[in-house]
Amino acid sequence: MSEIERYFEPEGALAQSIDGFQTREEQLALAQAVEAAIAKGGTLVAEAGTGTGKTFAYLLPALCSGRRVVISTGTRTLQDQLYQKDLPLVRQALDLPVRTALLKGRSNYLCLYRLDRAELDGRLESREAAADLQAIRQWASRTRTGDIAELSDVPAEQPIWIRATSTVDNCLGQECPQFGECFLMEARRRAQEAELVVVNHHLLMADMALKEGGFGEVLPAADAYVLDEAHQLPDIAAQFFGLNFSSRQIMDLLRDVTADYLSEAGDVPEMTPAIETVRRATQDLRLALGHGKRREAWTEVEDDPQVADGLDALEAALSELQSLLEPLAARGKGLESSHRRAQELGALLGRFRANEEEGSVRWFETHAQSFLLRLTPLDVGAPFHRHMERHPAAWIFTSATLSVNRSFDHFRRRLGLDEADELQLDSPFDYGNNALLYAPKGLPAPNMPAYDQAFLREALVVLRASRGRAFVLFTSHRALRHAAEWLRERLDYPLLVQGEAAQHVLLESFRQQGNAVLLGTASFWEGVDVKGSALSAVLIDRLPFASPGDPVTRARIDHLRRNGGNPFVDFQLPNAVITLRQGVGRLIRDERDTGVLMIGDPRLTTKSYGRQFLNSLPAMARTREISIVRAFLESEETVE
Repeated sequence: MSEIERYFEPEGALAQSIDGFQTREEQLALAQAVEAAIAKGGTLVAEAGTGTGKTFAYLLPALCSGRRVVISTGTRTLQDQLYQKDLPLVRQALDLPVRTALLKGRSNYLCLYRLDRAELDGRLESREAAADLQAIRQWASRTRTGDIAELSDVPAEQPIWIRATSTVDNCLGQECPQFGECFLMEARRRAQEAELVVVNHHLLMADMALKEGGFGEVLPAADAYVLDEAHQLPDIAAQFFGLNFSSRQIMDLLRDVTADYLSEAGDVPEMTPAIETVRRATQDLRLALGHGKRREAWTEVEDDPQVADGLDALEAALSELQSLLEPLAARGKGLESSHRRAQELGALLGRFRANEEEGSVRWFETHAQSFLLRLTPLDVGAPFHRHMERHPAAWIFTSATLSVNRSFDHFRRRLGLDEADELQLDSPFDYGNNALLYAPKGLPAPNMPAYDQAFLREALVVLRASRGRAFVLFTSHRALRHAAEWLRERLDYPLLVQGEAAQHVLLESFRQQGNAVLLGTASFWEGVDVKGSALSAVLIDRLPFASPGDPVTRARIDHLRRNGGNPFVDFQLPNAVITLRQGVGRLIRDERDTGVLMIGDPRLTTKSYGRQFLNSLPAMARTREISIVRAFLESEETVE
């Protein structure tokens, strides 16, 4: 018996140290595969169904390996859970003195220099912002890490954090007067010295993009990388291997230029009108891009003379600002940084307009008062694979949803994983007895006007049978808003709607009330964990195909078609299957959980490709009869 096997034994170290630990064959199989991959420096693609216990399965061999390991998770919330909860449990059980570190992106750490500047500036948007700034100052005197997640009184979404954290653009680096006390630099130092570092995918991809561009690195070189929730990697990588130019970057620059100019110069009368010209040009370009929220291909606006004039004016204004800052750069580190940033923003805008990068799509996004211009690569497999080749190590990709129709081909193709060992482990949960898939009969096609109403009528029957206790997941905000309005008049249970409160507030209310119905879109399809009887049904309105109107989706479809591929088979269908599997995964989160899954979309049973969706779901009983759904939920109530 290997050391790994002994740890997972019923009387082993994990069982003796962790309450409720149970040995699972699937967990041991994953741990052994991870151990082998780390030992030989190979690539492993491992799917582990819900309940496998994959976190312990990769933490244990990582800690035992004697190698430097970087573990990356899908979100900062999961990152904190892994580092604050799971890692200490396993390390204590094994009694291993392994040095560990938690590292996040720079915007997650308080910047003492910018906090000082914000207080000196004094120009805050509201009394609430002033109160938040005071709370941050009080916390700054006692925090040891500077991780803004510690300060629950001021959530990370609050606008004041923009003033109290740094970005790559405005960080002064070693020239900062507070460099010796910098929380970010201290976190990076600990990461460099650690044997196991916990990061998130956004930081990992940012680090890869820096190295891809020939710049320095943030993360230490490692012997092994374990990438959890790996199904998210292709889309996150596309953000970082592309180009992003935003009005927020410009406004942040103007705020800093104003403060730096007043404190370090102040004798160039042309500076104030130049700043105002950039501000006005930014606002004019936002107006030229249209009203409301938009997310469209650049081709929709590139021939608009107002947009062209807006770009010309902004480019000229940035150039003028950069020229004024150039002779002032030697007067202070703030002005030197502002000069560099003005140059870089001008260069970014020039690259976006030139559109000389093949295999990328230009698109834009607008919000009420802001805009983003993006250049996104359509294939991240090549740069991702190049990075793996330049940094030989063990690469372990794991998630509960990597396969489509029992195949990893789609995931491997998107990340350029030509050679990899594969492991597929089904969930140890008893889906056959504990879950029921309901596909209602007689619903119209989902593109018909009558569909939404027909789905809601069927959903209401299930929600009454389940006595609330349900998630209803939608593929669009429009459908969600319609459902909220329709159900409020008919539902006898508490209704919680995404957007009416923060996600963590909605989830806590859902758990506490015990009979609520929660309506959600994309962010509730994954990473949401509700165990027990509070959740007994998950209802999904449509098969989650990405909107063909989305500019990146449309460009990928066109790119595949031009290169002889089949966009539906090669891209749209497999992506939808993985997204559906994530939504379905909300239903059974514990071995005692039971529940009904309703998928309203008739294409599941009427289209030939519906079989791929069904084959990719856990093996559970299926029905098209509401009477069987009622009987299942009644029997569940009896067991409770």
